[in-house]
Amino acid sequence: MPEPQKPAKAAKAPQKHETRVLDPRSLRGLAHPLRMQLLRSLRHQGPATASQLAERLGESSGATSYHLRQLAAHGFVEDDPSLGKGRERWWKAAQQGIRWDESLDRNSDPDVRGAADLLLHETASHHTQELSTWIATRHEWPAWAGASDMSDFTLRLPPAAVRELGERLHALIEEYRDAPEAEAPDAARVRLHLHAFPQREA
Repeated sequence: MPEPQKPAKAAKAPQKHETRVLDPRSLRGLAHPLRMQLLRSLRHQGPATASQLAERLGESSGATSYHLRQLAAHGFVEDDPSLGKGRERWWKAAQQGIRWDESLDRNSDPDVRGAADLLLHETASHHTQELSTWIATRHEWPAWAGASDMSDFTLRLPPAAVRELGERLHALIEEYRDAPEAEAPDAARVRLHLHAFPQREA
């Protein structure tokens, strides 16, 4: 007996992938492990209440409430009035990404440098965790054999060329964000990590 047909989904209108450019103040407001987890959860899993986020992250609702308010004060999260009922407060991410202002790397303020180091190390740790999870569970994704990628390359380029390469890669990735393939039956959320950095030659 054939499987019942699912009703066709309405075509989604392309959504702009808004990003937030970090400045020293907003960097210090975001550079906290729990705040980064909260923002990541809202971006990847959608709006939630402080209690739902507390359960999801294994934290107290008091801690999630406090840090959500701090994120809101810096413009990273906001209320979602379409979901709130009564005193229940739902939060959503205000943007879907952040961008690093290169002036932060030249900032001599110890607090800014410390916040930058924390944010970068937390991000790198999360990337490592995601990759480790994929390696441990890849047998659960047989259809993705040969589709995933874990490559590294070594080039010899000046900073301007690396910046251009990064911009071209980002532009290419953006072309796939609202591609029709996103609605394919076998589509899944795909994470892409892009790291580019110089090394001293031996």
